[in-house]
Amino acid sequence: MNTSSQLLHTLLGIGTEPKELTFLQVSLRGVIVFIATLIMVRLGSKRSLAEKTAFDAVFIVIIGSMLARAINGSEAFFPTLGTGFVLVLLHRLFGFAAYYSHAVGILVKGKPVMLVQGGRLQRKNMLWEHITQHDLEEDMRLGNSDKR
Repeated sequence: MNTSSQLLHTLLGIGTEPKELTFLQVSLRGVIVFIATLIMVRLGSKRSLAEKTAFDAVFIVIIGSMLARAINGSEAFFPTLGTGFVLVLLHRLFGFAAYYSHAVGILVKGKPVMLVQGGRLQRKNMLWEHITQHDLEEDMRLGNSDKR
């Protein structure tokens, strides 16, 4: 290993047991993951941040969980970052495919369900979707009526 590679391994605690990582190593890992995440967000689509579907919410949880492991050292640092980029590109690819294919869109996003029609609550649909009147009112108060 050359000197710069050794320095990077030492600074990031590469190959070190997670419980042996120092505050500086975890902090530096956090800074790098933060910058990498900003790049991932720019490479990804804006829709994933809007959490428009369950698919988007699951994607955000997976990315967050995975990148946290890169910070705390429980997974290999660089492969975990690389996998984050791969998942962002995969999410973008699914979004692209859903745009051009209604079938893929339904697979990824699900079918839209009418909850209010003509000013009347569609109780059967609400029951099927497990959405209460209180849930619906809360979403409307929060301005999230386009999410359901």
